[in-house]
Amino acid sequence: MRKRSHRPRVVLALAVAAALGVAGCDAVGGDSPTPSATARPSPKPTPLWDRSPSSVAAVGDSITRGFDACEVLSDCPEASWATGASPEVDSLAVRLLGRTGAAERSWNYAVTGARMADLPGQIAQAVRRKPQLVTVMVGANDACRATPAAMTPAPEFRADFEDSLRSLRKALPKAQVFVASVPNLKRLWSEGRTSPMGKQIWQLGICPSMLGDADALDSAANLRRSTVQKRVEDYNKVLKEVCAEDERCRYDGGAVYDYRFGTTQLSRWDYFHPSVNGQARLAEIAYRTVTAERP
Repeated sequence: MRKRSHRPRVVLALAVAAALGVAGCDAVGGDSPTPSATARPSPKPTPLWDRSPSSVAAVGDSITRGFDACEVLSDCPEASWATGASPEVDSLAVRLLGRTGAAERSWNYAVTGARMADLPGQIAQAVRRKPQLVTVMVGANDACRATPAAMTPAPEFRADFEDSLRSLRKALPKAQVFVASVPNLKRLWSEGRTSPMGKQIWQLGICPSMLGDADALDSAANLRRSTVQKRVEDYNKVLKEVCAEDERCRYDGGAVYDYRFGTTQLSRWDYFHPSVNGQARLAEIAYRTVTAERP
């Protein structure tokens, strides 16, 4: 008897295998390789803005030093909105890092009387700590001069601020910056002039361009105050525009300028600088800005 050939079965098996192979390639997109069973999804990119930085350095002027918040004509850094330890203030550093963390990883390089021209030097000190967040509140003293003519010109204010951010970026490319707007000085005059004691302190030289002759309401006095106020608005425009050019910088959107400080938020000694309560309000504004999902 002749043996039956198995050749047709072999041919059929090869044809089926070839068909399955073609189908398999099509299932993953033509010539794409079959995905590995151990492949991992690509990690999400690190966001440009970290809403929970692990260290904070503050630069600026008397407001950030807590001037006149605790004692007359004295700094009170423990009441600072940025780095203070006072439980009444609940500073930005405490809100972000906790009390222990704030004590270990926050630093205050602000100086009472500082102007924007002093900011590069403060930044140079701050970067040595390699902070993840730098807070900036400066500009009031640029407007608070002996006369409006002595105020810092807006172009100089801009140049010094740009220089400060360039220095920061060179040293710490990924550091974040929170920029507070300059307060509404005219509103502070309007609130503080109701206090006889406050006006006596003003005569010692606190912001004479705005607070001098506090009770004068003649056209010259009104023009003087309006000139100072316009310069503050120019400064805030500079802060907004320069900060917007840096992808790791957040401006408060004018929140400090817009805040309606009342007598409760002003120092009971000079009725101009923030009180402990006022410092707490500044801390709230900063914390909202730093932790917001979007600027």
